[in-house]
Amino acid sequence: MEPRTLLLLEFPKILKELSGFAVSEPGATACLEVRPFTDALSVRLQITLLDQALRWVRESGFKLNAFPDFGGFFPVLDIPSRILDLDALFALCATLEQGRNARDLLEPYAERGWDELNAAVGGAPWPAATWSALKRCLDQDGQLKDGSSPGLFSVRQEIRAIHQRCTKRVKDFVLSENIANYLQDDFVTISSDRYVLPLKVNFKNRFPGIIHDYSQTGETCYFEPMFLVEINNSLQELKREERVEERKVMEYLTDLVRQEREGIEASYRGLVQLDLLMAKASLAESIEARPLDVGPGLPARLIQARHPLLALQGGATQPLDIKLREGQQALIVSGGNAGGKTVCLKTMGLVALMAFSGLPVPVAEGSSLPLWTEIFVVLGDEQSIEEHVSTFTAQIQYLSRVWDRVNDRTLFLLDEFGAGTDPTQGAALAQAVIDGLLERGASTFAATHFPALKAYALATDKVRAASVLFDPRTKKPLYRLAYDQVGASIALDVAREHGLPRTILSRAEQYLLLDGTDTSAVLDRLNELAVQRERENDALDEERKALRKKRDGLEARFEKERVKVLSDVRELAQSVLRDWKTERIGRKQALKKLSEARERLEPVVDPEAAPVAPALDLSEIKPGQRVAYQAWNKTGLVVEKDERRGQVKVDFDGVAMWVAFTELSLDGRAPRKPAKVAQASAGELGYAVRLDLRGRRADEALAELEGFLDASLLRGANTLEIIHGRGTGALRKEIHAFLRTAPSVSSFVLANEDRGGDGMTEVTLK
Repeated sequence: MEPRTLLLLEFPKILKELSGFAVSEPGATACLEVRPFTDALSVRLQITLLDQALRWVRESGFKLNAFPDFGGFFPVLDIPSRILDLDALFALCATLEQGRNARDLLEPYAERGWDELNAAVGGAPWPAATWSALKRCLDQDGQLKDGSSPGLFSVRQEIRAIHQRCTKRVKDFVLSENIANYLQDDFVTISSDRYVLPLKVNFKNRFPGIIHDYSQTGETCYFEPMFLVEINNSLQELKREERVEERKVMEYLTDLVRQEREGIEASYRGLVQLDLLMAKASLAESIEARPLDVGPGLPARLIQARHPLLALQGGATQPLDIKLREGQQALIVSGGNAGGKTVCLKTMGLVALMAFSGLPVPVAEGSSLPLWTEIFVVLGDEQSIEEHVSTFTAQIQYLSRVWDRVNDRTLFLLDEFGAGTDPTQGAALAQAVIDGLLERGASTFAATHFPALKAYALATDKVRAASVLFDPRTKKPLYRLAYDQVGASIALDVAREHGLPRTILSRAEQYLLLDGTDTSAVLDRLNELAVQRERENDALDEERKALRKKRDGLEARFEKERVKVLSDVRELAQSVLRDWKTERIGRKQALKKLSEARERLEPVVDPEAAPVAPALDLSEIKPGQRVAYQAWNKTGLVVEKDERRGQVKVDFDGVAMWVAFTELSLDGRAPRKPAKVAQASAGELGYAVRLDLRGRRADEALAELEGFLDASLLRGANTLEIIHGRGTGALRKEIHAFLRTAPSVSSFVLANEDRGGDGMTEVTLK
């Protein structure tokens, strides 16, 4: 992407604003180095990273703290004789701690499939040995802990012992010599790294010793009595040993850093990348921006787009819809001066640059852009006095320089191209340039005042016309686009608003009438109609939003009430079953309560208005057909039918049972409901329900039998057929033992030989 394009579209200003959201110097530098990508894979990666980072920050509340710039840190490691000092080691420890916290906070989101964010934050090998050693050796103030090494621990223990011994000797000396009045303060202090007494100057010659220094007022001298000399000499020796031990620890830590340098550098780069992502997230929050869908073949469509710099300034900005239809490559914007044509072009260009750089942009959902690898801009007054170049000449020179690079992955922004020469020739040249751009497949957005170019926009395929709107009464710009129409330039109205003398305006109007080409009245009417249409569209949008909100509320209310009713009915059914199993209520009373609960779920239908379901004849049912059993909301295959008893044997996924044909429907049709006078429970009709348990283990068979008894009781059946087979008779014995204790079973007997003999048990329910 040309630097000229970045400057004209003010992309560096966006990067400067972005860097202000970074918390570290390297992060701010990374923000300023952001550039648009030219391949779809890189753009998609950046958009995915940004989307994942935005969701992660919102959900986890992650915050990044400042960390130092390690630009001068790693070169030190290239010098074998150099060791890292405590400041560098402490800065490294604090930086790695932030990297560790980021990894730990991201770990719970591993199942989200955020591979790109995981790779950016935690993809590098973690320097575990260095991290562990730094945490073990450095305290919260960045000093070496006593336990960093056995030698350091030992020497510091001796130093503390000397301090205690020295304090005791001084107290004994003060008491024995009765010199408390000679001391400026009642404590031992340190001067020149030696223990001394703060003695008043008047008494400095009373005792043998060494004077190391004087206070600023000159009233106190720091006096080392002779009995402290030997102790202080021992202290100096221990201090030297302490420095040696500390250096050993720092050498050890430096060696660890060198060994794990690759992981440390990668973790540091990951933290800088994370700072950049956090800055993007903050930018998105400040201007209500989002990642833009970018890819080859996507339409150029910006919904409710705002100029990013205007959005950052916090002022009220009118969002624009900038869009091309399928098959269109160019948009030509006309209309009044100061109406927003240039802002429209700049918004498209700057949003594209930001999107291709992986930055969030202030657009609404549903926006998209194709991937343009080059963006060329003809914008504003480009004349140069130093180079003796006029505006028109500068435009032509630039166009000639970049023309060979124009292709189907190019965006060209033309603001008033050809305006610096004769209007007729300038308009013709502009039309020819746009024709050439269309032939090369480039996308073009242009702003113009040329009437010929306005007509060209309305009449040419692949080109769309748009007009900036202004208020019909006040002639103030509305900063909105109306599509598929052209607009008047309203130059006289702008001149009048900015105080041009009335006499000049009157003469201009007279010349315009004499010219005979004034179409401002027609264009004003078009503008008025377009404004009215836009207002009606806005009203429709508001009404649509209100209806959608109302619908969502009704759906939520319905779902809430549906769940509540189902929960109430379920609890009631379970309560009835518990009461029946504990014999608190009888079978008929239980059936009545369950019937009442079922009625709560059935919609109230007007019998006269309700459609009558087609009656199902038993003759329609054939073996092998799939039928629906509406009572259990199940479908199964017809095995056989008993026309005498009016029953059909249906196989429900391995469980075969006899069902009255009136309870079934073909191809999902609702079953025929018997007339009110003939309505009765299944038990009163006397049909039997069959359960086949052959081949089951005893525990599986008993569990299935228990559920089958409960379900059959709820449906009102009074006779069951349990098929267990002959075999060894073990399964039959287990089933009979269970039936003897079942509270719902009145009696059971083996079936007759013609119905299965001792391979089937007939059960009568209470």
